[in-house]
Amino acid sequence: RKYSAWRKDGSFHHIHTTSFGNYSFICVDATLSPGPKRPYNFFGILNTNQMKELSLMASEGLKSNHTIWFGHFPTSTIISPAPGIRTLMSSATAYLCGHLHTMGGLMPALHSQHRGGTLELELGDWMDNRRYRILAFDHDLLSFADLNFEEWPVVLITNPKSFLYSSSAHEPLVRILYSTHIRILAFSPSVIISVEVYIDGVHLGNAHQVSGPLYVLKWSPQNYSEGFHHIDVTVQDASGRSSTRGHIFAMEENLSLRFGFWPSLILLTDHYVLARVLFALIVLMQIALLMIFRYLQKPALKGKPGLLTLTSYSLHVFSKTNTFYYSILVLNLYTILGPWFVGELIDGHVGACFSFGVFVGGSFLQGSLTYVVGILQMLFFNLPLMAYLCWCLLLRCQGHSFRSHIHHVRRLMAVLVHLAMALLLSWQVYSCYFLQRTYGTLAFFLSPMRTWLVVLTSALIYKTWTLKSSELRTYIVEMKNCQS
Repeated sequence: RKYSAWRKDGSFHHIHTTSFGNYSFICVDATLSPGPKRPYNFFGILNTNQMKELSLMASEGLKSNHTIWFGHFPTSTIISPAPGIRTLMSSATAYLCGHLHTMGGLMPALHSQHRGGTLELELGDWMDNRRYRILAFDHDLLSFADLNFEEWPVVLITNPKSFLYSSSAHEPLVRILYSTHIRILAFSPSVIISVEVYIDGVHLGNAHQVSGPLYVLKWSPQNYSEGFHHIDVTVQDASGRSSTRGHIFAMEENLSLRFGFWPSLILLTDHYVLARVLFALIVLMQIALLMIFRYLQKPALKGKPGLLTLTSYSLHVFSKTNTFYYSILVLNLYTILGPWFVGELIDGHVGACFSFGVFVGGSFLQGSLTYVVGILQMLFFNLPLMAYLCWCLLLRCQGHSFRSHIHHVRRLMAVLVHLAMALLLSWQVYSCYFLQRTYGTLAFFLSPMRTWLVVLTSALIYKTWTLKSSELRTYIVEMKNCQS
């Protein structure tokens, strides 16, 4: 069965007509087509044709009192061509979305506001947490409440509205100053017996029912014309249940009240752009490090070397040993160019995954989460692998073998270094298992960045300890002379 089904796919524009005006609701369908299996379906994509379609809907929405946009993905996880999805929806009062929800409970209110005044409002998920939202337009002022299913009574204060969620660009906020009543929507399966109103801790009275869920109380907004004020409403029903809701309001539009730093960072940052830049910088940094030490003349060791000198020395040894230099150089170049693996990205369809995107079903899906996966690969495997190999080579230059270094090097440090590398290699092995479970057996075998890399890593580690001493003679002699 389908619940709340409007249409099968694609963006659409619905106009709700009332006696006092029209209200537009524009759906943003940024789902991938074709849609690969997780995790590569984490970001949504809008192509040029979809953006043109949405632009036309946005123009039509200008005739309405208000326009509400809604979709699955927040704007920070939508890849869109210029001018960008946020610019396209700049005439909207709010954008309602899910996907990130509450970040696993870390962000109970994942809300923010675009520069143009459009609210972006994530909502906790229905499947696990049974969260839902009530929205109301009161004299063209938008108010909303995010609620837990079957928690009663439900309370929504529509006038005066919350200052934090106000936008002078989209709402006639001056109407609050000239309003005659505080207005509240209250719902409960039982009869509501009291709706008490407080402003700045002072009890103003008990609101009375006008019709349905609407309760009002006369007030003098001029008494609150300066600064911030706090309104609280407590509703009690005949079953003895009570609920209190409140917010900050103000009459002066020049006051400032900002959303939290983390919600704004999560919702207003183009994460795919950030991930792309970080990925490129990390890969280029490692390649540059390799090439600099490859062609930089190795300085002679003098006196007892410190940690920094030994680190630099190990990088010289590593970069000037062809087996390790070319292996890690090719690994980093391959991390950029791919393919990482070939497998069943969609049931019945074989595709290839690269850092810059996914080819599947005759289509190319632009890179997004692939860059995040690439960053994790670089930070938690490629770079640590090079550091580990450098450390092993340094021990070889000091005259140690695999067996002897445990007795002559600080044992605890040696054990911790080997354990760290073993854990990282285990993570890589688990990634191979994940590939097989998610994308099929083909992906397991045709996976240069996972299965093949496990084999390469094992071979390189083995090579560091079995490399002939004659190939390291110059470095071994220099280290002995330095230590003597």
